[in-house]
Amino acid sequence: MYKTLKRENIYKGRIIDVKRDSVLLPNGKETIREVVLHSAACGMVAIDDEGMIILVRQYRYPASKEMLELPAGLVEPGEPPEKCALRELEEETSYKAENISHLTSFYTSAGFSDEVLHIYLCTGLKKGRMKLDEDEILSAERFTPEEVCDMIFSGEITDSKTIIGILMYRELLRRQK
Repeated sequence: MYKTLKRENIYKGRIIDVKRDSVLLPNGKETIREVVLHSAACGMVAIDDEGMIILVRQYRYPASKEMLELPAGLVEPGEPPEKCALRELEEETSYKAENISHLTSFYTSAGFSDEVLHIYLCTGLKKGRMKLDEDEILSAERFTPEEVCDMIFSGEITDSKTIIGILMYRELLRRQK
């Protein structure tokens, strides 16, 4: 087992905390690990009654470009991920989902962060009310599954949660045949 010998707080932010840990490895060696602590998040593969996938288009500052991706958001402290998924879907797309099922959960980058992202399939969509945060500027758009897969394989969609969520959804459909 790895044993944390010392934890140093490097940075405390609104979304992330950065720690520097002194760690004892199973082989007896001591090393340093830098860790980004991040809240869990949810992404939603939202499918409307016509089989169209709802994606959001927004500028992502760290990537310095506009990206097309699954609607998503951070899980609030004490909030169940499923509740977060339903809340964020309506906030970002104006759609409420009557049906929700868990597709997968994964670490976004386990080499340096503890962030877990939960992906849900949302169906039975009904119009609700978009409620963007004041720092969110995005638009919701509809695409066929084929269009979304083409954009993934052409490199137009490069967001990891979107790629994982869409490919999980397509595999789920394949297995149900």
